[in-house]
Amino acid sequence: MSDLLQDLQWRYATKKMDPSKAVPQEKVDRIVEAVRLTASSSGLQPYEVFVVTNPELRAQIKPHAWNQGQVTDCSHLLVFAAWDNYTVERINHMFDLVNTVRGFKNEGWEAYRRQILATYPQRDAETNYQHAARQAYIGVGTALIAAAQEKVDSVPMEGFDPAKVDEILGLTARGLRSVVILPLGYRAGEGDWLQNLEKVRRPQDEFVTELA
Repeated sequence: MSDLLQDLQWRYATKKMDPSKAVPQEKVDRIVEAVRLTASSSGLQPYEVFVVTNPELRAQIKPHAWNQGQVTDCSHLLVFAAWDNYTVERINHMFDLVNTVRGFKNEGWEAYRRQILATYPQRDAETNYQHAARQAYIGVGTALIAAAQEKVDSVPMEGFDPAKVDEILGLTARGLRSVVILPLGYRAGEGDWLQNLEKVRRPQDEFVTELA
C-alpha cells in the first residue's frame, strides 16, 4: 500500500507530454485490463473504452478539445464512451454472460435481472446515459491508478465537445456517447508549468469524517 500511495503522490495531471516517447503496449494493455476488471453497478459495464493511436483521428479530435496538446502528443488516447441508454438487449446480454461463464443459473440472480428489466428500460434515455456515464468515471479512476503504478503519465479531460468526438469516432451509430478522454504518455522534460509544483490536497481532517 505504501508503494501505491507513493505512485499516487508521483502522478499529476500532465500538461505537456513528450511526443517522442511511446508507452509500451504491454503497459497500455495492463491499464486497459484494469479498467475492464473494475467495478460497475450491477456488473453491467455500461461503457466501452477506445484506444486511439491513429494520428489522424487524434489530430481531428484536438481542435474540439480546446487544442490541448496532450491529445496529439500522447502515444495512446483512451476515450471512455457510455451507453446512450439501457436496453433490454444490453441488460440481458450481461446477465446471460454471467450465467454462461459461471455455468449455472441462480434464482436470486434471475430475480435481480427481472428487477433491473422492470426499472432501467422504463426510464428516459438521458437518465440512463447519466447513470452509465457515472460508471465510466469509475473506470477512469481505475485507469489513473493503474497508469500511476505503471509510471505512465495521464490527464483526464472533460474539456472537449462530446458530439464532435462521437462523430469522429462513429460512436453514435454504436449507441455510445463519449464521457472522458484520457491521454497516456510521458511527461516532457520541460515546458510543463505543473510538473514540479507540490501536490495539494485538502488535509485529512477536512476530507474524512469518521462516524464511530
